[in-house]
Amino acid sequence: MSPAGTQATSSELTLYDLASQDHCASWSHNALKTRLLLNYKEIPYKTTWIEYPDIEPTFKSLKVQPNASGIQYTIPTIQIPELGYVQDSSTIATLLEHRYPSPSLKIETPELSQVEDLIPKLQLSIRPLWLPLLAKGLLNDASRVYFEETRKERVGMDIYEYGEKEGKEKCWEDTEPVVRELGKLLKAKGGPFIEGDTPTYADFFIVATLQMINRIDAKIFARLVEMEDSLGKILTKSLPFSTLSRWTIWPNKGLVQMVEKQELPPQSKNFVPLYQVPTHQTIGTHLEH
Repeated sequence: MSPAGTQATSSELTLYDLASQDHCASWSHNALKTRLLLNYKEIPYKTTWIEYPDIEPTFKSLKVQPNASGIQYTIPTIQIPELGYVQDSSTIATLLEHRYPSPSLKIETPELSQVEDLIPKLQLSIRPLWLPLLAKGLLNDASRVYFEETRKERVGMDIYEYGEKEGKEKCWEDTEPVVRELGKLLKAKGGPFIEGDTPTYADFFIVATLQMINRIDAKIFARLVEMEDSLGKILTKSLPFSTLSRWTIWPNKGLVQMVEKQELPPQSKNFVPLYQVPTHQTIGTHLEH
């Protein structure tokens, strides 16, 4: 494991996110929830990219406190210089809202439990469609092998065989009622967000999964939007805080390329970074930037 680059400033947070092909475009829905929150609150941070097999040994070496239940070491994890390491996207959200109260982002809302129920159903209903594409299209070799082996255990067969056998039209039949329920939730107060014009953490649950699906396969995402146009509207409205990092310039690539990669509106290409541009690190397989 070989970190690259220099350390961030002492006040800057570090977000540990899953590495990918094509200059580490963030794709993990759990990490994206945290990234959306950081960008929404304009909290300066840097990203350390990490491959799946390197998560546990890296966090053990950093003496990260393991999760109390489930998988011991997970993404996202953040490091706050004066506090240490924090795992779990929901725990991170509560902590960041407390430490950075402005602009406020409601964490606990009545709709959150509904979203926490619907989003896993959405992911599972179309999993045969996106799971094989994620492995082949986004992951580097080191993570791909790990992903193929661990997901084979979860689905009970080779993931590519799983896609061939289960990735049929029935996926969409199972998906439609879930998408309709999400649409009702988003339209109840006029949209585009659950509470109207202002996002809550529950909205970021939805947006993060939509971003993940769109980055895996735009055609799958497009069909979801055909079913329910409110999904397209919430994603579009979230673009201002959906950048890889508002303070990122890829070395030797420049700001514009990064912004285009994240599909931001054209006017966003001219924004001025608010803080010192962070460096990026990759743990495990080194990616060319």
